[in-house]
Amino acid sequence: MSNWSNSVRLALAILALPLAPAWAQQSSDAVAPETGTPEAATGALAAFPGLSEAATAALKTKAEGKPVEAQTWMISAANPLAVQAGAKVLKAGGSAADAMIAVQAVLGLVEPQSSGLGGGAFLVWFDAATGKLTTLDGRETAPLDATPQLFQTETGEALRFFDAVVGGRSVGTPGTPRLLEAAHELWGKAEWSGLFADAIALAEDGFTVSPRLADLIAADDDRLRRFPETEAYFYPGGTALHAGETLRNPAYADTLRQIADGGAKAFYIGDIADDIAATVQQAPGNPGVLSALDLAIYEVKERPAVCAPYRAAQVCGMGPPSSGALTIGEILGMLQGYDIATMGPDAPETWRLIGDASRLAFADRGRYMADTDFVPMPLKGLIEPAYLARRAELLDSDIALPDVAPGLPDWDHAGLLADDTAIELPSTSHISIVDAAGNALSMTTTIENSFGSRLFVRGFLLNNELTDFSFDTQKEGVPIANRVEPGKRPRSSMSPTIVMQDGAPTLVIGSPGGSTIIGYVAQAIIAHLDWGMDVQQAVSMPHLVNRFGPYEVESDTTATALQESLEGLGYTVQPKEMNSGLHAISIGEGLRGGADPRREGIALGE
Repeated sequence: MSNWSNSVRLALAILALPLAPAWAQQSSDAVAPETGTPEAATGALAAFPGLSEAATAALKTKAEGKPVEAQTWMISAANPLAVQAGAKVLKAGGSAADAMIAVQAVLGLVEPQSSGLGGGAFLVWFDAATGKLTTLDGRETAPLDATPQLFQTETGEALRFFDAVVGGRSVGTPGTPRLLEAAHELWGKAEWSGLFADAIALAEDGFTVSPRLADLIAADDDRLRRFPETEAYFYPGGTALHAGETLRNPAYADTLRQIADGGAKAFYIGDIADDIAATVQQAPGNPGVLSALDLAIYEVKERPAVCAPYRAAQVCGMGPPSSGALTIGEILGMLQGYDIATMGPDAPETWRLIGDASRLAFADRGRYMADTDFVPMPLKGLIEPAYLARRAELLDSDIALPDVAPGLPDWDHAGLLADDTAIELPSTSHISIVDAAGNALSMTTTIENSFGSRLFVRGFLLNNELTDFSFDTQKEGVPIANRVEPGKRPRSSMSPTIVMQDGAPTLVIGSPGGSTIIGYVAQAIIAHLDWGMDVQQAVSMPHLVNRFGPYEVESDTTATALQESLEGLGYTVQPKEMNSGLHAISIGEGLRGGADPRREGIALGE
């Protein structure tokens, strides 16, 4: 492979991937449902008229393949309008939590297919005053009336994926509004109501539909037209929204105004909650069981961060119900004894080690990882150094592992679990922020599949998060950890991450991308820590990901030059579009921000 730094400037050829019907986890998890756009790769100044001078400069810096540099604060997220709203909050002295609220409110309007009030999120927080890390779990929950047969036919067969997704059956209790409020109560400085001002103004006055949003609407025509309210918004007058068109959403403005005035309670109790429940329960052809009671009792949970050592750093993130930090921790832990820094990113041997470490970690993920409020799992055992050293011994080979299987980590108590069959095709977004006080925030936010359940209510889309559960509940009498249960949170691959060194954050990062999130984030961490890439280079470099055996390499990039060598090592290689959305900030002598060229976002700082 030739000079990887040149890949930063590659224009990524973006081709819409069909959402092929797939049931096996290996095939379904391999699809990234949210495609990219050429405009996202080059900056697309024309797609965002009216940006500030600083935001325009940030777009140009990204297009040049350079990180944005700052000294006081920094934000990186998936849409310039959202970043601009968050930057305004930081510039006025607000905290990273305040800025995140402003960013999320705008993201839910301008990229509704990815995240919003109808979804959930995971947040990792470093508190500069105390030097402590913590996390907030705003994951959606299964309704109280959910049964083990929720995603099965009358004969006990698993439903086809989109038969489960589209409609009310897949909708879990949204967690994002409660998470926004919880973050503000813990770490906010600015007035709550003012944090929604930019999103309300954009919803009322209108925003310009980006090429990315227009392309995604066109690619999902049949499903988006299935419900009248959804069709009316995305197909005004019967015609799909097109790039450059002005889109207004007064219903979203009204919802935000109620939350701004009444807090998250306005969302979870009252007319909004009643409308959500009615929309789910009355969804034509595929009703669900979410109720107003499910919304009223929803709680965000503060949980300890999961940290795993890598080189001189601690890589910290979200524990269960996310599989992100554990799986990344396993991958990196197995690589500890190998000098991949010297091998470098051009060596096939480097990718053999990374790929097989990932396969071994994913085998553990499929068997053990789920919501620990419901299922016992060897959380500590999976990232215990001695266990990872034993797993790493399997990497001492000259060829790809012919097969992988879950390991046997130490358990705090006995347990017997079967391998998972869950499908995870999320439409997701990521936000990284460092504020003037030195607080750091990493938050990944989602409604799962692109456009979620396709149900539209009160100006926003509802999630299809429940399809992240395994559709099967057991195998040959052995229970599956990630089975659906009332009140349970489905397993996720979202991996909001803060890398710590000497007690302070050095990297804030995360990405969308389904279970490929794990590979995207792990690769970017390795690129930054081992190969010395700056954050823009790390998030821009071509992807190589192996989860279940086949090696996926990013098509139309220099990654494909490794195909012959990887095949020689015994892998099946699958060139494909791999549309990450990495947003990262490095912290050292100043701040550097990077935004994935495959999407529309920017980094902005001062």
